[in-house]
Amino acid sequence: MADDAAIARRISTGPLTGLNTLNPYLQGLYKPVAVETTALDLPVIGEIPKDLHGAFVRNGPNPQHAPEGMHHWFDGDGMIHAVYFENGRAEYRNRYVATDDYRAERAGKAIGAGGVLMPSAAARPDSTRGDLVYKDTANTDLVFHNGSLMALWYIAGKPVRVDARTLETIGNEDFGGALPRHVSAHGKVDPRTGEFCFFDYSLTEPWMTYGVVSRDNVLTNFQRVELPGPRLPHDMGLTENYVILHDLPVVFTEGGLRNHMWQIKVADQPARFGVAPRNGRGDQIKWFETETCYIYHVANAWEDGDEVVMTACMMQPNGFPPNPAYGPYASMVNVLALNAVPVEWRMNMVTGEVKKRQLDDRIGEFPVINLDYTGRKSNWSYHVSMAPEELQRFNGLLKYDLTTGRAEAHRFADGVGGSEPAFAPRIGGTDEDDGYVVVFATAPDGTSEVQILDAKAFDKGPIARVPLPVRVPAGFHGTWAPGDQIAA
Repeated sequence: MADDAAIARRISTGPLTGLNTLNPYLQGLYKPVAVETTALDLPVIGEIPKDLHGAFVRNGPNPQHAPEGMHHWFDGDGMIHAVYFENGRAEYRNRYVATDDYRAERAGKAIGAGGVLMPSAAARPDSTRGDLVYKDTANTDLVFHNGSLMALWYIAGKPVRVDARTLETIGNEDFGGALPRHVSAHGKVDPRTGEFCFFDYSLTEPWMTYGVVSRDNVLTNFQRVELPGPRLPHDMGLTENYVILHDLPVVFTEGGLRNHMWQIKVADQPARFGVAPRNGRGDQIKWFETETCYIYHVANAWEDGDEVVMTACMMQPNGFPPNPAYGPYASMVNVLALNAVPVEWRMNMVTGEVKKRQLDDRIGEFPVINLDYTGRKSNWSYHVSMAPEELQRFNGLLKYDLTTGRAEAHRFADGVGGSEPAFAPRIGGTDEDDGYVVVFATAPDGTSEVQILDAKAFDKGPIARVPLPVRVPAGFHGTWAPGDQIAA
């Protein structure tokens, strides 16, 4: 052990074997790290603003053991990386999310569930899913609610509470025993009411659910919504009075369902957005049909007169043919090459009409906003820009004006891979973009840093850079936890 300023605990990863030597998402920018680290009073290039107070946290996959069978990037155990800012100083930590499956595997027990590229067994006896079960990693998303973080999983699993300052796992969250099923990634917190709004879906049954949890962690509403068939949604929208659910034409193939395999296709059917009263009944949902498309991530949603507005990143074909150099991973690599553009949909609750407006033709994804504007009209959204490469690499950031579609760009240095950023409101800030954009960036030589940009001078580059003691692999989603709200 080192001194208290830099504590590192080695974890059990190992060399790649077999088919995984062809898996690019276990190597280079995506290679898991082999230590859990705490580093206090980090060096700074430039000056960290003293009105920046809180934690920038990001989740992502980090297998605790070197995978032996076919491994999808999305299968890795959840690991959170965080930088905490206060009084112009910064601390770094990374910790695993201690899910039930993580703890069982760490203890050497079989969990009876594998990743999405492996055949899945029937539901475990202790499962409440009622459908197929994959390893629950809580590796996808983070939301800050009721003073701590919740780590969430994209196939819908058990939410895991995590201390936002120390990153130590608190335990599974079931809202006082009232949670009927599970929670998917990309739930939203209403900044005015403090409510956490979420959705869940079944892999094999024709329905999904949505729920509302109060500021004080009490489940106040839980509703079921019927669907024409099983669906694979990824995100949702939230406004002052509504949730927006996604019925999208990416579904399991018949062979995938029959063989218990994650085999999906794009069905010949429209996309549908379901607008349901947040505190009403599921059968009060109003559906809006639009062209066939898939949406991974929503930027924001709000109400404008009779219309419900949703801005999101709409996927388009990426144009890359599967590369045989990746062997059995060619299909995975092809699907992960994101190709999305920002789009606004307006759904008229009176006439049933839906209008679509593409805001820009630049390729980007992972949109974030000032979370104080969640569910209300917002003007700014911060996206990662995508390198025109086969592998998913974020080569910079885009600040969008959601009204005009104009964007300012910040590009990383050549070969650098970034992460989903977070917007950190300035202490005493007076308007929507009065604050900072913080982002992890990792260079080809394995060095990582956090960059801090002034949101009002976005195209001028970082005002401060914080070199980190360990590499931060490419990952998924993060958030900002305000310093004055982090539970002691």
